[in-house]
Amino acid sequence: MDRRKFLRQGGAASAALATSTSVLANVGFNFNSSKTINIGVIGTGDRGSGLIPFINEIEHLNVYACCDVIPFRLEKGLARTKGKAKGYINYKDLLNDKAIDAVVIATTFSEHSKIAMDAVDAGKHVYCEKTLAKGYQGIHDLVAKVKQSNIIFQTGHQYHSSRLYTHVVKLIKEGKVGNISAFECQWNRHSTWRRPVPDPSLEKAINWRMYRETSGGLIAELCSHQIDFVNTVLEENPLQVMGIGGIDYYKDGRETFDNIHLIYTYPNGIEAKFSCILNNAKDGYQIKVIGDKGTLIITTSSAKFYPESKKKAKASKLQDVDGVSGATWQADDKGYGEPINISHQNPSKQALTDFRNSILDNKEPVSNIITGSKAAICVQMGLDAMYNNEIVLSDSKFEM
Repeated sequence: MDRRKFLRQGGAASAALATSTSVLANVGFNFNSSKTINIGVIGTGDRGSGLIPFINEIEHLNVYACCDVIPFRLEKGLARTKGKAKGYINYKDLLNDKAIDAVVIATTFSEHSKIAMDAVDAGKHVYCEKTLAKGYQGIHDLVAKVKQSNIIFQTGHQYHSSRLYTHVVKLIKEGKVGNISAFECQWNRHSTWRRPVPDPSLEKAINWRMYRETSGGLIAELCSHQIDFVNTVLEENPLQVMGIGGIDYYKDGRETFDNIHLIYTYPNGIEAKFSCILNNAKDGYQIKVIGDKGTLIITTSSAKFYPESKKKAKASKLQDVDGVSGATWQADDKGYGEPINISHQNPSKQALTDFRNSILDNKEPVSNIITGSKAAICVQMGLDAMYNNEIVLSDSKFEM
């Protein structure tokens, strides 16, 4: 799309955003089954643009407008609406568009809290991508703002919406793995994580994930999903966190670590380990839930249960064999797992569908402002532990 064309679509900036409670009092849309919910997508980089095709497929959702400060990214987002959406450079102009009912926020991490609070003041329902907000103050300010409103607010931890994951959580709470002793979570990639930059002046705008001022690095962009899962299973906040990381492989001027390793201590002696590296993709994404009855191993799209009883039975038959045979048993041991067969659609599409349903039914999302804020606090604790080389205690961090 020609740049002048989408600038014309955006129009001139209108009056300042309304912030009075009278705006919030008019938020109740009284949607019915035939209502189309007009969505404004704020941030049309890889994630924001990637969500647009899903929104296009969901009944009663319509991408009405897109916004991005980088022209070629805005063009990309608009192209995915097949030219039907308005284009904005300034997100406040989008928020002032009264035809828009809700927004998807997929911007730089450091901007989440400010944009989301402005969206609440403008009376828009909000789907805010993970991690919810950067820094304790930004998290607490956003929670306070949402609590004073009657908007629907969903945090974009999409695995919270995955029907596979909700089923697995139910199994765990029903005692499938027995008494949990530990979680072992990883998300490994072999990638520089760097985006191409057509103009050096756009380096920090495009590669914001590389800089501490704008990004939470690997823990915020990747591990936060798994932290949210552990929080959901345990229904507890961690007591403390310790961790290390470094810039040990990609010596390219980045400030955020290219490998991280963290341990969160939860009540009852449960430890949750999180690791993420960018120079080896072996086993990719994995959550391992370890209990005295067995182990659940979960990927992005599948789950398998390995009961302790079968493992012990196999071990007892081989107790008199030599070390070589024992090693052979360990290799064969991989085949005894029990698949968890649950049909489910793409978690991101399911999360957006759930957002629609929450608006239509006027009910709080499962992945809401509170679950999102707790994961965000855990992320900030992890950053403090790694950057300051200290054990970080939860003390009063979760009081909201």
